Amino acid sequence: MPSAPAAADRVYTHVKQAVLDRRYQGGTLLTEGELAEAVGVSRTPVREALLKLEMEGLLKLYPKKGALVLAVSAQEIADVVETRLLVEEFAVRRAVPASARLIERLEALLEEQRRHAENGDLAAVAVTDRSFHAEIVRHAGNEILSRLYDQMRDRQLRMGVAVMEAHPDRIAKNIAEHAEILGALRTGDAEGAARCVHRHVSRVKVLVRGEDR
Repeated sequence: MPSAPAAADRVYTHVKQAVLDRRYQGGTLLTEGELAEAVGVSRTPVREALLKLEMEGLLKLYPKKGALVLAVSAQEIADVVETRLLVEEFAVRRAVPASARLIERLEALLEEQRRHAENGDLAAVAVTDRSFHAEIVRHAGNEILSRLYDQMRDRQLRMGVAVMEAHPDRIAKNIAEHAEILGALRTGDAEGAARCVHRHVSRVKVLVRGEDR
C-alpha cells in the first residue's frame, strides 16, 4: 500500500488532470469511494487531495456527499482574459526584437500544436497553445510577470479545452492566429504583434458567449 503523501499525490494528479481536460466536467459530483477505487487507495488520501483541489478553486466539498466540480464562470473567464491581455500585450512588445531562440521555440510549438490537432487530442492542443503564449511571456524578461502568468495555467487549460469542444472550427483558426503572432515577431513588428495578441486573446470571451463565427 503506498504511503499517505504518495497516495494523496496520485489522487490529486488524477482528479486535477481529469478536471482540466474535462473528463470530469463542471457539475460532476465526485465521491470519495469512487475516487479511492479508481486510483487504488484508501479514502484518507482522497480527502487530503480533495481539500487541496478545493483550495485551488476547482472543487467545492460537501460533507458526507462528495466534491462538486465547479464550472468555469463568466466572471472567471472575463478576469482571466483581462489579465492575459494586460500581461501578453506588454510581453510581446518587450519580446521584440525576438531572439532566434524564441522564434525557433515558437515554430516548434506551432508544429506540435498542428500535430495534436490532426490527432484530435484537445488536451494536448490546449497545453501547446498555452505554452506558445507562456514562451513569449518568459522572453519579456520579467520574472515576476512570468510567475503571475503561470498562476493562470490551470484556468487557461480548462477554458481552452472547453472552447475547442464547443467550437471545433476554432482549432484551425487558433493555429492560424498563432502563425500571425509569430510572423509579426519575425519581422520585428511589436505593435502588429500586440494587435494580433489582442484579437486572439479577446476572442475567448466572445466564443464563450457563442457569438463568434
